[in-house]
Amino acid sequence: MQLKEIHNRFLLWRDTHIKEKHFLLIVCFLVGILTAFAAYVLKLAINFFHVFLIENFSQVNLNYSYLLFPIVGILVAGLYVRYIVKDDISHGVTKILFAISQRKSRIKPHNMHSSLVASSITIGFGGSVGAEAPIVLTGSAIGSNLGRYFKLEQHSLMILVGCGAAGAIAGIFKAPIAGILFVIEVLLLDLTMSSILPLLVTAVTATVVSYILTGMDAMFAYTLVEQFTLDRIPYVILLGIVCGILSLYVIRCMSWLESIFHSLPHWKRFVLGGVMLSILIFLFPPLFGEGYNTINTLLAGGDSFTSLTNESFFYNLESRWAIIVFLILVLLFKVFASSATNGGGGTGGVFAPTLFLGCIVGFVFSYTLNQLGYTTYLPQENFALMGMSGVMAGVMHAPLTGMFLIVELTGGYDMFLPLMIVSLVSYGTILIFEKHSIYAIRLAKRGELITHHKDKAVLTFLKIEDLLEKNIPTVTPDMTLGDMVKVISNSNRNIFPVVNNDNILLGLVLMNDIRNIMFRPELYEKFTVEKFMVGTPAKIDINNSMEEVMDKFETTKAWNLPVVNEKGEYVGLLSQSSVFNSYREVLVENYSQEDE
Repeated sequence: MQLKEIHNRFLLWRDTHIKEKHFLLIVCFLVGILTAFAAYVLKLAINFFHVFLIENFSQVNLNYSYLLFPIVGILVAGLYVRYIVKDDISHGVTKILFAISQRKSRIKPHNMHSSLVASSITIGFGGSVGAEAPIVLTGSAIGSNLGRYFKLEQHSLMILVGCGAAGAIAGIFKAPIAGILFVIEVLLLDLTMSSILPLLVTAVTATVVSYILTGMDAMFAYTLVEQFTLDRIPYVILLGIVCGILSLYVIRCMSWLESIFHSLPHWKRFVLGGVMLSILIFLFPPLFGEGYNTINTLLAGGDSFTSLTNESFFYNLESRWAIIVFLILVLLFKVFASSATNGGGGTGGVFAPTLFLGCIVGFVFSYTLNQLGYTTYLPQENFALMGMSGVMAGVMHAPLTGMFLIVELTGGYDMFLPLMIVSLVSYGTILIFEKHSIYAIRLAKRGELITHHKDKAVLTFLKIEDLLEKNIPTVTPDMTLGDMVKVISNSNRNIFPVVNNDNILLGLVLMNDIRNIMFRPELYEKFTVEKFMVGTPAKIDINNSMEEVMDKFETTKAWNLPVVNEKGEYVGLLSQSSVFNSYREVLVENYSQEDE
């Protein structure tokens, strides 16, 4: 018996014996196992490359290998993506957002492995990015394709995409709560209990498998130095503001650099990205790879941070203030290094960079205040931890994810209150200047952004092309009133677009405007359409988002508006009634299933 026949028989048996919502939980369990194994393989691959390369590194003196290895990494990864994958696999979380926003929840099968391969090469050779976004895309691809393999419904597919992301976060960080919160805050619309249960199954399963494979230890070694006291709250709030401002710098700077790279041909991107990345890492070795070694060094406390200048021009610095200046420069240039890695052809995400930046800013903030002596002692390890939470909350617009991820990464459960304060203040600060996260800003520019506001979210599911009325007859300016009456008699509409011989929209004829003359035959040859046509209150561009369309309806108070293409050619008519009817259908279909 062929596998396809066995598969079909199983599907028939499942349809008659297992309810969809129950079988969904079984698939979620499988997704949890597979995403945890994918995260484990990715870690092993990155570690293999790191060990292979670092054996040849000098541990103290200037190391010229930094000029070569990062370029090799993004070159090999870029060639793999360009000539083997033959698809864009960058911006993994943005791709998931887009898949969900289009209600397709279909992620290509190659994403189950392509991001894993490309990111392991990129990061293993020193690319200054994180492995988390690629593994999130891998996890979501696993969920999507497993759901499609078992022929699950569209709504279940959407949940499985979220489950794959939650399982990936839980598996790579051993952080089940953060995985679930990441899906709630960053990826999905509204979640009900029927949606949360599958997420729990996947996240818990992935975490348990990760514990089995890698042990029970937290990802970062952290020991609470001092219990948090209330007199430090003003400094925690101030750190939150600093983290919010740094988050703004990260989002704006990365967007700007990304636009520069996208404007260049492929090989020029590689040259610019490779040169920029290798020089930055050569000058500032902490920029090499994910930066987790730097985080562990700063969380260790004491004078260990002085070792961060090893293998650089600054390895013989004796002044601690000089080392702090060095860390500030690392802070500023990390964004350039990460953008150069992805822009040059590498594959990676911003999870690790945000943790890296947050740890440094928290450490520098507390160390500076301690040295100035204007306050009671601020534990630098604790503030480094808070900075990680604050920058993640600001860059990703996800305060709960930032807080719980740091707690689960380090075991710092006694730091809940200050982590909460920093996350909320950072999030509030960034919202003043930027309403979109690092992931959402790309889709927002194209009008394809999913939103947590249900009304706006449903609008993202609607497309102008699907709602156009194209069977409405058009008229020309030289047609007589008699010709116009004949057109009206063969139509059930009261509005008619006026176009020229090139199909360029010129205006509209409204039946109410000619009602007083249309029944007077003696006027049929005296009036032409050009005399009684009116201008359009507004034109809808075929590329407008539905939110822009509804704004035009609201502004003009019109019930019907013509749609034109880029050349101004008439393509159809759009009515509020068709939009509202489709809106109700999508609303019922999408949200009633969640409440079952």
